[in-house]
Amino acid sequence: MPPLTNTRWETFTQNWFEGKTQCEAALIAGYSQKALRSISSRLITKANILARYNELQELSASKKVLTKQQRMEILSEIASGNLIDYQEVGADGGYLSIGKESPNTRAISEITSRTEYDKEGSGAALVTKVRLHNPVPAIDLLNKMDRIYSDAPIVNVDNRVVNFIVKDKEQADKIERLVAGISGRTGRLIGES
Repeated sequence: MPPLTNTRWETFTQNWFEGKTQCEAALIAGYSQKALRSISSRLITKANILARYNELQELSASKKVLTKQQRMEILSEIASGNLIDYQEVGADGGYLSIGKESPNTRAISEITSRTEYDKEGSGAALVTKVRLHNPVPAIDLLNKMDRIYSDAPIVNVDNRVVNFIVKDKEQADKIERLVAGISGRTGRLIGES
């Protein structure tokens, strides 16, 4: 089952799965704080949310599937990789030092070495090249995981209604002119019968 198409439902399910209470998950998903209990109770009865939650549990049972935290750590290593992390300078010159204790080793894409000799063939030098992964895709994926930007456009719908109750004709005329003069607004005056 792919992630739920309703992003609020998916966010709720992911956070609920990760151990947040149902109310916390609903709040993180963007639901109103006033009605968190009723909203979260209603959400956990939806068949597709329960199916997604159960799927996440099945996936996490497998040791082969990375958790969100593990994926974020790997992507952070790739994004943070720097060649300076693997260079050391000693009395006999500079050299590469890559081992278990080296930081951000997942950032390394490729290591190649070759031996070069001088013109006489006696002096040899070891030339090692280290290529790192491009950090931009890793940063992009981290941003998507944190929902820093979204594929869906943000739509702000404003359907407010303002009612004015007036008793005399002069005030009613002033309000009609006011309503007509506000840019982008339409309105009508409802009078007493």
